[in-house]
Amino acid sequence: MRELFESTIERLLADAATPAVTLAAEGGHWPEALWEAVEASGFAFAAAPEAAGGAGASWDDLFVVLRACGRHGAPVPLPEALLANALLAQCGLQPVGGVLSFSTSRAALQGNTASGVLSDVPWGRHATHVIALCADQPSPTLLLLPTTGVRCTPTLNLAGEPRDTLHLEGVVPLARAPLPAGVPHDVLMLGGALLRSAQTAGALQAVLDMTTGYASERTQFGRPIGAFQAIQHQIAVLAEYTAMASVAAEAACVESNGSAQGGYARLSVAAAKVCSAEAAGVVAAIAHAVHGAIGFTHEHTLHMLTRRLWAWRSEYGSLTHWSQALGSAACAAGSQGLWPAITSGRFEQPTLEAV
Repeated sequence: MRELFESTIERLLADAATPAVTLAAEGGHWPEALWEAVEASGFAFAAAPEAAGGAGASWDDLFVVLRACGRHGAPVPLPEALLANALLAQCGLQPVGGVLSFSTSRAALQGNTASGVLSDVPWGRHATHVIALCADQPSPTLLLLPTTGVRCTPTLNLAGEPRDTLHLEGVVPLARAPLPAGVPHDVLMLGGALLRSAQTAGALQAVLDMTTGYASERTQFGRPIGAFQAIQHQIAVLAEYTAMASVAAEAACVESNGSAQGGYARLSVAAAKVCSAEAAGVVAAIAHAVHGAIGFTHEHTLHMLTRRLWAWRSEYGSLTHWSQALGSAACAAGSQGLWPAITSGRFEQPTLEAV
C-alpha cells in the first residue's frame, strides 16, 4: 500500500502542485484544480476504515503522502484532512469530504450549539468543515463543525499559507462524540506535530536536492562550486540534518498507528518535532549560503521551501516547547527510567505531556 501511495501522490503533486500554483495560492488564489485532484484520488479518506469508505491506512503507510506534501509545498490541507478524518473514525463518526481542517483551540458547548474562538486554523477561510475538541463536557468531546456563516479573521504564516481565526457563535455541530478511552486530550497537538514533522522531512529533502544540483551546475574559478571543500562540507552537514529529520519523522509515523485503530507514539512524535525544527533552521541557512544571492530572489523556487521550513518548525509546538516536554518527562522518570524509555519509545511513569 505504501509504495502505491507514494507513486500516486508524487505523480499527482508533480503535475498539479507546481511552483506557479503555489505562488498563486500565496497570493490568495484557492487552487481548485489541485484540490479536486486530491479529492478524486481519495487520499483525504485514506486513514478512515474501509467500511467508512477509506483505506484503513496507518501513519506508517501515509508517511510518504505527508512527505510528498512537504516536498512539493502543496498549498492544500491534505495532511489536515487526513488527521481530521482519522480522528473522526476513531470516535465512531463518518469521515467527511470537502475542505476539512482542524484547530487545537477548544470550543465551548452550550446545549446544542458551540461557541468560542478557533485560532490558527489551516486554510480556515476555505474550509467547509473543521473539527475541534470541547473540554467543558464530562469527557473531552470531538466536534465536527460547519463553517458556513462563521466569521473568519484571515491570517497568514511566514510561507503565505492561511492560518485563520474562526469565531464560533451559536454554531450547531454536524456531529459530536466523546474521545475514546486512551486517546489523549491533546491529540490534535500531537497529530499536528506529526504532520509537520513529516512535511518538514519532505521539504528538507527537496532543499537538499536543489542545493546539490545548484552546486554541481554553478561554476566559479573554472569549476563547479560543489568541487570546493568548504561547499562540500556544508552540503554534507545539510544532508546529515535532512537524514536525521527524515528518520525521526518516519519513526514517529511507524510507531504511531493513527488510523481508526489507535493513537500516537508521544515520545517519538516529540523527538521528531525537535529534530525537524532544529534541522529546518540549519538546512535553510546552509541552502541560502550555497545559493548566494540568487536564492533570495522571488523568481527562484528555494524560498518557497525555506519559508515553509521556518513556518512549520513553530507550528504545533516549537523546538523549545517539545524539548522542555521531553526534558521534564526524563527528569521526572529519573535515571532508572531513561534507558527503558529510549528502548521502548515511551515513558511509563509519568506520561510525557506537552508543556
